[in-house]
Amino acid sequence: MAITGTTGEQIPVRAFGGPTALIEYGGLRLLIDPTFDPPGDYPLPNGRTLTKTAPPAASPADLGRIDAVLLSHDQHPDNLDHSGRALLADVPLTLTTPSGAGRLGGTAQGLAPWQSVDLQRPDGGTVTVTAAPALHGPENAPDVEAITGEVVGFVLTAPDLPTVYVSGDNASLTLVGQVAERFGPIDTAVLFSGAPRLPIFDGAPLVLDSAQAAEAAKILGARRVVPVHCDSWAHFTESRQDLVDAFTAAGLTERLQLD
Repeated sequence: MAITGTTGEQIPVRAFGGPTALIEYGGLRLLIDPTFDPPGDYPLPNGRTLTKTAPPAASPADLGRIDAVLLSHDQHPDNLDHSGRALLADVPLTLTTPSGAGRLGGTAQGLAPWQSVDLQRPDGGTVTVTAAPALHGPENAPDVEAITGEVVGFVLTAPDLPTVYVSGDNASLTLVGQVAERFGPIDTAVLFSGAPRLPIFDGAPLVLDSAQAAEAAKILGARRVVPVHCDSWAHFTESRQDLVDAFTAAGLTERLQLD
């Protein structure tokens, strides 16, 4: 999957199921939320269990070189599983939340919202990765971060490349609006969706639902939307077809890329 930016540069994005995707940007290979474990039940510390329903489309051995991992958060197995944790040990850099970096150690580096880091490109230039704020639950609910944990998204920029936004496990359109104000219009938006629901917050979505994802595309002025986090787990209550339906209803079908 690739799209040509204003400079003619292609930004390939390959999705593997769940939230996991590989972005090639400025010669760098950036992996999002590695989850490569097989289907099965994955217990949470709070006693709940998440069930993975489908295998990934690739294994870590299929990936080739990874220059950095962009990890929205480390607390949940549908964003970082056993295989993903093992992979981090072989990656030069993992960018994640400040609290997550403290838990992971190793090459993990925490970024607070709007904090940036420059990554060296093979051609001698740099790519800037900026942490985008994210909220893992409904924005009108109290104590969301205390309940579901700290989460981060990412914005990729370079002087000669189109802008890429990775939402992470975010359910707040207000925060999407903040990203648009600082970086919009966005060329490629990798949007976590799937409307995952658990008994907390009265069953409200913990990440964007399909209609919200379409609204996020409008807010960002996104020319292209690559959806992830909308398959392979039982608590994801909306599918890729729901996304197609929502983008069609919003008149945005041409922006949605699934393959």
